[in-house]
Amino acid sequence: MKLVIAEKPSVAMSLAAVLGATKRKDGYLEGSGYLVSWCVGHLLELAQPEAYKEKYTKWRYEDLPILPENWKYEVPKDKKTQLALLCRLMKDKRVDSVVYILRAEYVENCEYKE
Repeated sequence: MKLVIAEKPSVAMSLAAVLGATKRKDGYLEGSGYLVSWCVGHLLELAQPEAYKEKYTKWRYEDLPILPENWKYEVPKDKKTQLALLCRLMKDKRVDSVVYILRAEYVENCEYKE
């Protein structure tokens, strides 16, 4: 079964219709050998400066630039449910491949890492 992830719900609905994934589930559609789900904006964002050091809670010119050795990420509160669902779907034993669909203008700027 293929997991298809679209950048937003409207794109996922259109893809699901074409792929025959018509059975609605909570946060995705299923059918014809496909699970089709979506992102809802940025599911991860860079952590705020204070996540690195307490002193960065209040910005000071002397502290700039803030260049952490290891970048931290946070999941926005309103995105936690969808990210958890996508993680669960990616770990589903039925899924043998994942396809991420995005607009063509983004493709040339993407670099994918495992």
